[in-house]
Amino acid sequence: MAIRYPMVVGLNKGHKVTKNVQKPRQCRRRGRLTKHTKFVRDMIREVCGFAPYERRAMELLKVSKDKRALKFIKKRVCVHCRARTTLAWG
Repeated sequence: MAIRYPMVVGLNKGHKVTKNVQKPRQCRRRGRLTKHTKFVRDMIREVCGFAPYERRAMELLKVSKDKRALKFIKKRVCVHCRARTTLAWG
């Protein structure tokens, strides 16, 4: 917040105040990975392995076909942002 001056008129009128910083609301953390969720996903991944489409995407990444891998996963999961996160896992 800008420094306030003891002026009567204008944008900075009034006395100096410090901004009351509030904690972000609980609903804002939707979609963020927690420790427990990460642990559970890693455990499931260890037991089950990768899905066939994920294995093919990893093969594409090994031969430096990043764009092709993204397009392939996007076709499988139907959403661009989910495809990006899937690529980040693999």
